[in-house]
Amino acid sequence: MTTDQALPAIRVQGIEKSFKDLHVLRGVDFDVKAGSIFALLGSNGAGKTTLVRILSTLLKSDSGTATVHGIDVAADPNTVRETISLTGQFAAVDEVLSGRENLVLVARLRHLKNPGEIADDLLARFSLTEAGARKAATYSGGMRRRLDIAMSLIGNPPVIFLDEPTTGLDPQARIEVWQTVKQLAKGGTTVLLTTQYLDEAEQLADRIAILHEGRIIQNGTLAELKRLLPAAKVEYVEKQPSLEDVFLSLVGTGAGAGAGTDTDTEAAADAATGRES
Repeated sequence: MTTDQALPAIRVQGIEKSFKDLHVLRGVDFDVKAGSIFALLGSNGAGKTTLVRILSTLLKSDSGTATVHGIDVAADPNTVRETISLTGQFAAVDEVLSGRENLVLVARLRHLKNPGEIADDLLARFSLTEAGARKAATYSGGMRRRLDIAMSLIGNPPVIFLDEPTTGLDPQARIEVWQTVKQLAKGGTTVLLTTQYLDEAEQLADRIAILHEGRIIQNGTLAELKRLLPAAKVEYVEKQPSLEDVFLSLVGTGAGAGAGTDTDTEAAADAATGRES
């Protein structure tokens, strides 16, 4: 193993950040292995977004060090920006443009060759080819988020930050985004995602760090975290289906993936109402 392979994709050591008298981060430490999914789990106000802003060079820490892809975020922010991508809590797509035009625009802004080919490849990769010519305003929540993530991958950044990527999405759209995140990690991309949803961390993360009141109070795999509590002893356990099992059995696992959208349905209903009147 080479030295580069042994280095973590993200290393955070003693990061602190305050806003006047409000102490948001109080000495945060963790490493993220290259090619893994690392979930930063915490309630609202725990400091998740503040930490992501520091790692993505949008905010300076008060003390401590952080490196991304081996580069110090404070000492060399420009180089860090070339190796990362950040997807915020809300999809940053241009609704006036089509899905394909959004991708072509970002590729041109990055001065990449063959922006059309890049756009077509990403549309296929994210199951958006059939919807590529439609305006992004007609996309469902899950499709908009997948397009947003696809835009963030232009230029092949080795590290991507996803700040609460499923906030405001319906159950089916959340599952679509989960599948996308898993595909990113399979392709070798390092993913750091913040979430306040326990099931999201459980479904996606190779390691989970729990951020509480500005500190990491636990960091481990799902199995390691579960061992922190003793197993309950029961004489009889009846397996009940989860809500996800019920939902998928009713709508089908493939529902919503590149098919008709809520916007399409509403438009059709409006058109029918107009004909009747």
